[in-house]
Amino acid sequence: MLPPSDDDVAFHELARIFSIRHQGNEVLEIEILPPGLGPLLQDGNSVGITKKYLIQAFLTARRKFLDAVNGKPVDQLKLETTASHSAPWSHASDQALIVSTEIILLFDCEHLTACNWRKRRLAAAIQSHDPSGSDKDGLQSLIDALHKELSFTKTYLCSPLHRHTKSPTLWNYRSWILSRLIRLQRPGMVASTPQGQPSKLSYETSAGIVAGELAMVLRSGELHPRNYYAFGYLREAIDLVSDTSESGPNVSALLAEYMIQKVLQWCLAHPADISGWAFTSFLLEKVSQDEIRRETVYQVIQFALDIGWEGESLWIFVDSASSTLDGKNVIESGHWASRWVALTEHSLPNAGSQGGWRTWLDRARAVWAAGPAVN
Repeated sequence: MLPPSDDDVAFHELARIFSIRHQGNEVLEIEILPPGLGPLLQDGNSVGITKKYLIQAFLTARRKFLDAVNGKPVDQLKLETTASHSAPWSHASDQALIVSTEIILLFDCEHLTACNWRKRRLAAAIQSHDPSGSDKDGLQSLIDALHKELSFTKTYLCSPLHRHTKSPTLWNYRSWILSRLIRLQRPGMVASTPQGQPSKLSYETSAGIVAGELAMVLRSGELHPRNYYAFGYLREAIDLVSDTSESGPNVSALLAEYMIQKVLQWCLAHPADISGWAFTSFLLEKVSQDEIRRETVYQVIQFALDIGWEGESLWIFVDSASSTLDGKNVIESGHWASRWVALTEHSLPNAGSQGGWRTWLDRARAVWAAGPAVN
């Protein structure tokens, strides 16, 4: 028997780590190591791998995956057995393919064939599930499998990798997983309401889902500035949760009010990131209380005045968010307040007026030049 190739060794080492992750449904943090380290290091849930070693593992993973796609037999991995194998729709050869597609997507996050294989596998299982409620074990296996897939995507979307945090393929896939999981977990999917429709999610459940997705998106935004795909995904998640919540049409406003301060603090820590400000504007449009919107704009202006921020993204947000507010009442307190009002009471910018955000910035520069009022 020939000794295993370097590619096979790399594949099995990485496959071992991923197989252990499956057992505990862990979220890993993976990064690419410089050539002088490695080739593969692990400390708890932190994993480092050199680009060369990853390429070697990828070559074997791709070969195994393409063999399976073309109908050739695939050697089973002699690794730790995962809980998903107990599901009636899971096959013994799935472990090799699951790990192979994870390695492929670690190397190339836009590999649609590998991603679609994972999606089709879950979709087929969901399609074959008996919705009558007679197979509760099967339902729980499906839910567990979807949770594992969420942790898989979170591993890549929240790891310091070059492309993964802004991958449209991975973000779209996570959106698909979340929508199916919510559908399966909704109370009444097994036992319907008298009208024959599944009952809605409670507001507490809805807020919990959104809080988890928000934390993940903000982390991705830190790793990859101007991460429009991440914040776009969060918009979809909010709309999805709102559509399945029992709180009625006001749930979007409640969720926006719940999230606004966390998002605002993130934006103030990353004031040049237009994607964060655009998402904050999205939330403010849903907020029903004028006082919350006014306080949000006030905090942003006060922050900019305090640190002398001239960046375009922040002032575009101020110009847009203040369009439905009384500009003279936006700044109501603080050590810049009287000077701001005195300098701007006759020249406050109007929403949509020529100059727009530049007019706001000009007023701020005038305030800085005059200095804060002395009480």
